[in-house]
Amino acid sequence: MLGVMRKYKQSIVIKVVFVVIVLSFIGTIFLVWGKGGSDGRGGKSYAATVNGTKISLDEFQKSYYRTRGLYEQIYGRSLTPELEKQMGIKKLTIDTLIDNVLILDEAKKMGVKVNKDQVAAEIAKIPAFQKNGAFDFGVYQQTLKVNRITPKDFEESQEQEMVLQKTRNKIKESATVTDAEVKEAFKKQNDKVNLAYVSFSPADVKGSVKLTDQELTSYLQEHQNDFKTPEQVSVAYTVVNPAQAAAKVSVTADEVQTYYQKNIDRYQGKGGILPFAEVKDKATADAQKQKAAKEAYEKAAEAVNKFKAKGDLDGAAAALGGKVEKTALFTAKAPAAALAGENEVVARAFALKQGELGGPVETAKGIYLVKVLDKKPAAVPPLAQIKGAVEAKAVEVKAADLAKKKAEEALQQLSKGGAAKETGSFGFAPTGVVPAIGTSPELMEAAFTLNAPNQAAKQPFKVGERWYAVALKSRTEAPLTELAKDSGSIKAALLPKKQQEALDKWVKGLREKAKIDINPMVLQD
Repeated sequence: MLGVMRKYKQSIVIKVVFVVIVLSFIGTIFLVWGKGGSDGRGGKSYAATVNGTKISLDEFQKSYYRTRGLYEQIYGRSLTPELEKQMGIKKLTIDTLIDNVLILDEAKKMGVKVNKDQVAAEIAKIPAFQKNGAFDFGVYQQTLKVNRITPKDFEESQEQEMVLQKTRNKIKESATVTDAEVKEAFKKQNDKVNLAYVSFSPADVKGSVKLTDQELTSYLQEHQNDFKTPEQVSVAYTVVNPAQAAAKVSVTADEVQTYYQKNIDRYQGKGGILPFAEVKDKATADAQKQKAAKEAYEKAAEAVNKFKAKGDLDGAAAALGGKVEKTALFTAKAPAAALAGENEVVARAFALKQGELGGPVETAKGIYLVKVLDKKPAAVPPLAQIKGAVEAKAVEVKAADLAKKKAEEALQQLSKGGAAKETGSFGFAPTGVVPAIGTSPELMEAAFTLNAPNQAAKQPFKVGERWYAVALKSRTEAPLTELAKDSGSIKAALLPKKQQEALDKWVKGLREKAKIDINPMVLQD
């Protein structure tokens, strides 16, 4: 293969981003054709098996971090655990790896191959391997070496990636756009419709909702977390302020010099790093503060260790020369005023048991020792105490269900020409903005499938807080004289979607026939 690569040293530049190629490599190079087994602790040592082919945990982890990294580049920031969970990145990763195994297996059956010359030509196009606009074998070797990838592994991964893409393209090529589909798309783009509609909001039907105590009790049982009082704690605490002791702490010349060297970036002027002689006094003061903070923390830790067994905060405070303060009960979201902004202290308070002494916790205000005086767990109050709140929530839910039900019933009346408001005539808008109703791409799509007068949609649509039942009032059809002229462009616009649908359907069929075992561990948060 290396000989073939040299052959392409003068290839023309094609701007393929190197990082994408490397990421594709990570997604395919670590496929493990193993026997499976356990991890030695009774768990599975693989991420998934597909018809006996093993996808290793190592491959999954690399692909997962790659996928997450790509999303972080798109969003321009790190993903929070909540957002990552919402996006389902772990499931997306394992599903993609499974699909790749299935497609590669099918490619063998279909006889899809790429030769070494094709692989070499593709690699030669990568700008990262080029020098002065042409492939450079030395650059190629050095780039792979820096990334700790062997040429053999990289070339094999590229071959796999090309086979995957070639197989996908082969399936996509089977997709066609029919004349009927072109005509339907033309009509959707050029026809105009006028809808009859009626709508219902929860507010419209709220007054008719009546709930029994039994229904309220059932609602409370099913939605306990919505009504739980939060966990509460009250604490006693003492604070050691290192700054007060800094003046009493002495530092040697060597300690000041060492502090300056370790924190040299703090002493910059307009011309760069300031010499030690110019900042000696400031470095001395800073070194004293750091030493005082360290000694104060160590003393606080010693006090905690000494008095922790008996939970004796008073004794610890006396040993540190501090005083004890106390708070009333508070929640994590609404801490006591004296602890406002001290998030680490509050978090430690809720992590401790009642009567337990904890710390030291270092913050900008000082070093805290904390003891939990009282602790009340989260609890659901009896219905009698919160009946008003439960009823308000339950009525909202019931009213929303009732509004939808009335809209469903209204569809029957509209199909018979029942009284309704009208949207007025409008054309198809990809944005989904329906006159007099609002934005709903789903409703927009459904509207242009209606052809006969009084033909109702199959289901109501929720737009904002309202449920809409719609039926066709009238449809103004555009003349088909322009269809022949527009046919080619319409087909070109429809084809990518049809191709993707064909590929998705094919892969879905492969999955349905395959024997797939996914290790639950890889999907855990």
